[in-house]
Amino acid sequence: MNTIVFESVITCPRCGLSKSETMPADACQFFYECSHCKTLLRPNPGDCCVFCSFGSVKCPPIQQQSRCCGRSGD
Repeated sequence: MNTIVFESVITCPRCGLSKSETMPADACQFFYECSHCKTLLRPNPGDCCVFCSFGSVKCPPIQQQSRCCGRSGD
């Protein structure tokens, strides 16, 4: 079994700020507010969460290759 990574560097597409964040272990995070420009990030179409769209590491449910938030990972 692979080790799950819970830290991801999320990068704001508006201002470029990168910040290390701890991801929830068993849920997807649908919203993230950039601490610099206050932009509210939402997942890109086809992604289940902001970490899958803007993070350096996909969310734990996707890392486990399981269903994320009731959606398949494809």
